Amino acid sequence: MNTYHDISLSEVETMAQQPLAVIVDVREPWEFEEFNIGGINIPLADIRERRPELHHYQTLIVVCTNGTRSRVAAKDYGRAEEFQHKHICHLKGGILEVED
Repeated sequence: MNTYHDISLSEVETMAQQPLAVIVDVREPWEFEEFNIGGINIPLADIRERRPELHHYQTLIVVCTNGTRSRVAAKDYGRAEEFQHKHICHLKGGILEVED
């Protein structure tokens, strides 16, 4: 089982610049449209069926509003066999930290 790591906003900004890294925003589409920090929008309810979209990335940076949904998604990705050799992390505190 792969583990995930809690990261800060400054770490997100650094990691997102790496080749083969992606920000995965697990909020609902309307939330993503209202405000986002980039990346792709895959709502939490859809993360399992949309895993194939993420296979070519080596680093997954999972974000949501306050860190709750992203933690669930990061755990799910960490349990998935196809993500065992990927770096998985989530933004601790969520993007609320960005809006302030």
